[in-house]
Amino acid sequence: MIDLTSTLSPWQQSPAWYVAFSGGLDSTVLLQLLADYARSHAAPHLRAVHVHHGLQSAADAWPAHCQAICDSLGIELHVIYVQVASSASLEQAARDARYKAFSEILGPGDVLFTGQHRDDQAETLLFRLLRGAGLRGLAAMPAVRPLGRGRLVRPLLGQSRDQLHAYAEHAGLSWIEDPSNADSHFARNFLRGDILPLLRQRWPQASQSLARSADHLGEALGLLDELARDDLNAAGQGAPVAWAGLDSLALDSLKALSPARQRNALQYWLSSRTRLPDARHWAGWDALRDASHDAQPVWRLTDGQLQRSHGRIWWLSGDWLQPVAGEQAWPRPSLPLALVGNGSVRLSGVYPPHGLRIAYRQGGEVLALKDRGHRDLKRLLNECQVPHFVRPRLPLLLCGEHVLAVANLPGLAQQGCQLEWQLPTNAQGLS
Repeated sequence: MIDLTSTLSPWQQSPAWYVAFSGGLDSTVLLQLLADYARSHAAPHLRAVHVHHGLQSAADAWPAHCQAICDSLGIELHVIYVQVASSASLEQAARDARYKAFSEILGPGDVLFTGQHRDDQAETLLFRLLRGAGLRGLAAMPAVRPLGRGRLVRPLLGQSRDQLHAYAEHAGLSWIEDPSNADSHFARNFLRGDILPLLRQRWPQASQSLARSADHLGEALGLLDELARDDLNAAGQGAPVAWAGLDSLALDSLKALSPARQRNALQYWLSSRTRLPDARHWAGWDALRDASHDAQPVWRLTDGQLQRSHGRIWWLSGDWLQPVAGEQAWPRPSLPLALVGNGSVRLSGVYPPHGLRIAYRQGGEVLALKDRGHRDLKRLLNECQVPHFVRPRLPLLLCGEHVLAVANLPGLAQQGCQLEWQLPTNAQGLS
């Protein structure tokens, strides 16, 4: 008997429930348990989600199997077809595609339940140990974590695969046996099919012990995360108001920490933005940190990059890594203007009603300022400490050949005219 009442009750007020349903043993048991719970409790509307990766011909029959199971339970099924990117690790690429599909289907506050169990926890710990992962990689899979606009919840982490199998047999459930699970060329399959059974012959409680160790590592990680939040709170101070839409940290604040503490803070800060670098790639941080004062170093990561400017490090991703389009006419300046790949702008104050356009620096621009006369724009931007990576995409308001205002810098505008720039998206990578 598997009772999930205490695990599910905190999520009863969620707008909707989804279950990741592959059709395999684990997700079939989870779907049945959720369906049983929903029949006897005031639960949110439950839907199943099947992701078809298209990686093997056998998988073409799985949506129909999943549909038949869902029909028998009166549960709506969504089948999502994804493209798996070419990658050195097919397993990781498929996982990335799967979770991207899951995150996109979740609305605010929705919950996605997945079927990972205690043996998966042990397998993950072994897999990451053999890859030389750090504490963040070795910590237990969390029972709850953010996903898209909702939450991912793993209610079966306290159960073993044998318990799930016994439940399925007793309940007369049918499930899919993925033929690829027998292919020991995949690292996880080798651990699952060859190594863990051998360990359990000598240590019958091996999976339980490994899962418990992962829990202990997770607790240690929680303490390091608390330290990281304190360090980041200090480093996050002093960000320029004009670029509030960009994430940045004070470099001197980080440099005052020990190297290990620097890495701990940055791992925490980057974990919601990109896949974390392995040990070999942390040399990129050393180079960024230790570059000369007038250098413009870049640390490129999987889903974005860190740049250094004016004593801060800045996270750039999404539109910030794309070139801006050319100038744009602004025929109706009373309305906001969407810029191609560069956010949007709006005008306030006094400005000419016609002939306005948005352009970007080409060099040699001059701005006429009250009480200061005509000033070289490059020098003015230096005075305002505008980050170097902002300058090529900083919107300029022009009428004819005259610069009237520079976006988000109230001091660099002709009297009574202000140009407000909504910065382009700094789209996050995998979390």
